[in-house]
Amino acid sequence: MSQFEFISKKPEDTMAFSERLGSLLQPGDVLALEGDLGAGKTTFTKGLAKGLNITRNVNSPTFTIIKEYQGRLSLYHMDVYRVEDSFEDLGFDEYFEGNGVTVVEWAHLVKEQLPEELLTIYLYLDDNDSRKLVLEPRGKRYEELCKEIML
Repeated sequence: MSQFEFISKKPEDTMAFSERLGSLLQPGDVLALEGDLGAGKTTFTKGLAKGLNITRNVNSPTFTIIKEYQGRLSLYHMDVYRVEDSFEDLGFDEYFEGNGVTVVEWAHLVKEQLPEELLTIYLYLDDNDSRKLVLEPRGKRYEELCKEIML
């Protein structure tokens, strides 16, 4: 499995990177975000939303689990940190197979429900405001997407 890395020296770098990624996304794309608290998952999603031409403020859906935003494509922003049972029926399939883009924070908690093909992005805290983003594509679509974003 291929991996791609991007070093972000400040939050604006993370936002610019994810905005570019957002501009390349297509209906049905699924992104899994992994990282400790404060690693930048919501900052990443804000940039992604900007790349999808979403003008509404994006924040973490910690207590609502799923927030929806409208732009060039719909963005389904999920935070499954508080999901008690990974097999709880929250209708994830409807989002994954829909006409929007799905972002799942803490995705490993519902890994059994995730589609086989997706893009997992690990955000690691480095020194100060620096972050290391590791992109792990599963499937040809996501492999090509990573190659394009890393140009």
